[in-house]
Amino acid sequence: MYEPIRTKSVHTMAEQDDFPHRSREEELDIRLAGHLTALLTTLDELRALTPDGSLDDAADRLAEQVARLRGGDFPLRARPSGGAPERIPSLHRRVHTLAGNALVVANSRSDRAAAELAAELLRRHADAGKLATA
Repeated sequence: MYEPIRTKSVHTMAEQDDFPHRSREEELDIRLAGHLTALLTTLDELRALTPDGSLDDAADRLAEQVARLRGGDFPLRARPSGGAPERIPSLHRRVHTLAGNALVVANSRSDRAAAELAAELLRRHADAGKLATA
């Protein structure tokens, strides 16, 4: 009475070889590199508004960590120029938030170098954000 279904159901499980698999460590590497890149971009923007040698050093160290996680590929960095000084407090808060996110992933991955750098930025920009809003 009914014609049998001749195609696979969309509800059947896909074959295991149909898509690439990544390990948990690879996924954490990708996620950590993303967090550190976002942190680097925000830090570069802050550096354009408040030139500081320690910010330059932190940005260079971040770029090295991203390159390490990406197998030697350094991130592309825009050189922002100027901007509105009233954005400085929000940039400090954003660096603080992004550093916290990176710290969580670095700890999950047991990446001591990235965790120490993220913790340093987290502490430093927590104080700067409080001073900037006062």
